[in-house]
Amino acid sequence: MSDKITSHAPVVRDVSDDANDGTSPAPVRAAARESMASSTNGGGTTHGAGYQSDDDDYDSQPPPVPNAGGSGSPRANGHGAHETINEGPFLRRRVMPARDAVSRKQREVLLAADRVSTLTTDTSAAETETDTAAPSVAPPVELLAASPAEKKWRNWWTRTFWTLVMVAGFFGVLFAGPLWVIMIVLVLQLAVFREVIQIAHVPSKEKKLPWFRVINWYFLAATNYYLYGESVLHHFGLYRHIPPVLVPLATHHRFISFSLYMVGLVMFVLNLKRGYYKFQFSQFAWTHMALLLVVLQSHAIINNVLEGLIWFFLPVALVIVNDVFAYIFGFFFGKTPLIKLSPKKTWEGFLGGAASTLVFGFIVSSLLIKVPYFICPLKDLTTSLWTPVSCPVNPVFVPQEYAVPPVLPFLVGKTVHIAPLQFHALVMSLFASSIAPFGGFFASGVKRAFKIKDFGTSIPGHGGVTDRFDCQFIMGTFSYLYVTTFGRPALPIGGAPGDILQKVLQLSAGQQLVVYRQLARMLMDAGVPEGDLTPATAAMAVVEGAAGTAVGAVV
Repeated sequence: MSDKITSHAPVVRDVSDDANDGTSPAPVRAAARESMASSTNGGGTTHGAGYQSDDDDYDSQPPPVPNAGGSGSPRANGHGAHETINEGPFLRRRVMPARDAVSRKQREVLLAADRVSTLTTDTSAAETETDTAAPSVAPPVELLAASPAEKKWRNWWTRTFWTLVMVAGFFGVLFAGPLWVIMIVLVLQLAVFREVIQIAHVPSKEKKLPWFRVINWYFLAATNYYLYGESVLHHFGLYRHIPPVLVPLATHHRFISFSLYMVGLVMFVLNLKRGYYKFQFSQFAWTHMALLLVVLQSHAIINNVLEGLIWFFLPVALVIVNDVFAYIFGFFFGKTPLIKLSPKKTWEGFLGGAASTLVFGFIVSSLLIKVPYFICPLKDLTTSLWTPVSCPVNPVFVPQEYAVPPVLPFLVGKTVHIAPLQFHALVMSLFASSIAPFGGFFASGVKRAFKIKDFGTSIPGHGGVTDRFDCQFIMGTFSYLYVTTFGRPALPIGGAPGDILQKVLQLSAGQQLVVYRQLARMLMDAGVPEGDLTPATAAMAVVEGAAGTAVGAVV
């Protein structure tokens, strides 16, 4: 039997010419070729030299050989594999011996050599590109204070005009009533959510995913249903105020909310499409990040409105004042950059804005506590600045007398009246001027990551809605947590009186009557005068108390 290898079509691979590849690992390739030659030429001739055309017979294809790191896709014929590997600007074709003339191990050695060559080429290219780009230095940032006069003042007047427009609109909505305030917060929430979601969209992929954007907005609607339903039930959830047809929705609100979210999750999974998995899951994560940073925090702002308009107006005003005075101080005196993420922010503007915010917060809070429209918790959405409002005054709004430290002779015996809210306002002012700006820095980081200047162009001189309200969201969340912790009287362990009464109203009429009688008896035992209770309630409590005593004596 002859050792001569029968004629087979050679295997062709598209690779760069090894001899011309300056980055190829020569020892590895040489060893691979030497090993290949020894196996294919042992005792006979090899029909492996030469080139093969692309029109081979691919009817019966064995499993394709893995691509060795190139840009083309592997193909196979009856004799061997045909691969395209892009290792440089030119594609050259090198013939490999037939599959049955080469052992698997030897083929793996050659493929490994190709991979190493490709990686080395890519690394060298990256290093060359890095070395080339290294000397380039980013142009210095031009601070406002150092800008040409014409450019500086043009920016000043544009920003000032639209700032005054927004402030006027803010006060108009505030005086119109809490319902309008809630509506404008919802509109801003939708605008910010749209801008945040939009920057991560890839239209070329989305057009092949028909339900992609629908699912994003569905999650927004489901989240809002849960959050604002919780707020409504907490503040207005006494069932006597809810139409009977809506009582089941209020009773099972959380379960319904969870079911809505599960529907969205099922829709997302059913919409998964091969080839787009990574894109779809990255968008799913981005959507939920937007829900966390935008919807959850705007929900906290609306809760501030329901606690009393002062808890909405004061934090928002503090952020506005800080932004305005930081811009003014930076415009005239800014010399020292503050942070690289926002290179036009300066230390002069940061400190000037902080000092102005502290003074504003302390003074304005002393004026707001005199207006019931601001300090009363929301009970009626139809109220406005011109509607008479009254409520028990929260102790935090009542001025208290403090003795002035006698650091100077004329201060001996002097006193001042300061409301606790004014001290709280100083804390909130400090947060608004030192921590809330990091919400803006975070937004700047997002813009740098996506290589955009602004989130939008809806507000001339400011950018998009997100650019203008990025600090408000983090401030709103802080204010809500601060108010519920320090700004109102301590609540019982069971929750606010409204929460407890809401649970009682879910009981049947007979169960409510039992609670009513037991509560009356407990009040009398606690020393509440009978005159504060209705005669029927007092008599009923006395009878039940006597009956209970008699039963205890018998037992």
